[in-house]
Amino acid sequence: MNLFEGHGNREAKIRYLDGDFQILSPGSYVVCAMTGKQIPLDELRYWSVARQEPYADVISSLEADKRAGVLPNQRR
Repeated sequence: MNLFEGHGNREAKIRYLDGDFQILSPGSYVVCAMTGKQIPLDELRYWSVARQEPYADVISSLEADKRAGVLPNQRR
């Protein structure tokens, strides 16, 4: 059985780690913190460990970093 099979179409609860994530509550997707888009777990590539948020793509991740004021040379 595949890791992502058998959990229905519900949101997973995830703990985001450096370079990996831990599934706390099974599900088939997470919701992007910036766009609200559902991200299938097998397509999840971008997240913030500090903010514990998933992102649909690199653009959403960059926008979240801008909003948080954590980019180099960014004034707060």
